[in-house]
Amino acid sequence: MDAGQGLSTSEVQSIRESLAAGRKPRVVFTASAGQIAGQVGQVIELTDPEVSDEFVVVRFGRDELPFSPADLAVAPKGVTRRVVEPKPEPEPEPPAVAEPEFVLDTPRVPAQRQEEPKVEQTEKPPARRAVKAVKPKGPAGLTVTLAYADGEWTVAAQQGSKALAKPYVVKPAEALKMVGLVDVPGVQEAVEQILGTERAEAEQQAEKLRAELAEIEARLAELREAR
Repeated sequence: MDAGQGLSTSEVQSIRESLAAGRKPRVVFTASAGQIAGQVGQVIELTDPEVSDEFVVVRFGRDELPFSPADLAVAPKGVTRRVVEPKPEPEPEPPAVAEPEFVLDTPRVPAQRQEEPKVEQTEKPPARRAVKAVKPKGPAGLTVTLAYADGEWTVAAQQGSKALAKPYVVKPAEALKMVGLVDVPGVQEAVEQILGTERAEAEQQAEKLRAELAEIEARLAELREAR
């Protein structure tokens, strides 16, 4: 299997279904995971991908770390964790033994004791297991929405998937103040155009009501004179 390819969208969905069924699917680390490439771990959780790209939580040894789908691939059946055994250090060669010296007509001098050279064996420190840095999760994004529909202005607030404030009605003047804080060409003009249209419709309706009221008052005056 090519460990250089990450998890596809369908494979992530398959892992999500396996976790929901109580299983912990095995995955193999790809080359983008660093020194632990080729090792095998178990997926224990999928967090929110909108909060962080590293939403696949993998148990590797005693660690439980988040990874991105590009760092992982589905492990083939029957694969087990591959452990790299350290190479044995070469044994030191025994010191050379000096051959006896033959001397004619000279007194025999006892050979000095040769000290065997000390061979210091340094223990190779255990290889440090690569641990991927865990990125702290930041707070979810905050969205405040000002909307206009059916003659009413409403404001709503939402953080991530949680609704902080349901849409509630505000006055047109308050809506105009909110839009004035946004320095975007065309936005304030659009709001003022909507308010102007509403103002014109309200004035027409008021004129109509005044005319109806004047007609009713005239009728009432005629009825009073008829007493």
